[in-house]
Amino acid sequence: MTYTLLNIGYGSNVVADEVIAIVAPNSAPMRRLRDEAKDEKRLIDATHGRKLRSIIIMKNNHIVLSATQTDTLSQRYTLLNENEKSA
Repeated sequence: MTYTLLNIGYGSNVVADEVIAIVAPNSAPMRRLRDEAKDEKRLIDATHGRKLRSIIIMKNNHIVLSATQTDTLSQRYTLLNENEKSA
C-alpha cells in the first residue's frame, strides 16, 4: 500500500488522502476547534515553534497545525491530485 504525502512545511507531512479541510486559524470557531482537540488529545502541532498559519482537519478527527500558509497548502494538495490523475 502506498501513501501520497502532503508536505505541510519544515519537514512535516500528512497523508493527502486523509485530509478533509485546510482552513485559516483566524476565526473564533477555528480557535474553539483547536482548543477542543487539545483537550481531547487529538491535536498535532507541526509548526515547530513558528506562527500558526493553517489548520488541517483529518479524517481520523485529528487536527494538525501548520506554519505554512493555507493557500500554499491548497496549491500543493491540488498539484498532488493532478499528478495522481495523470499517472
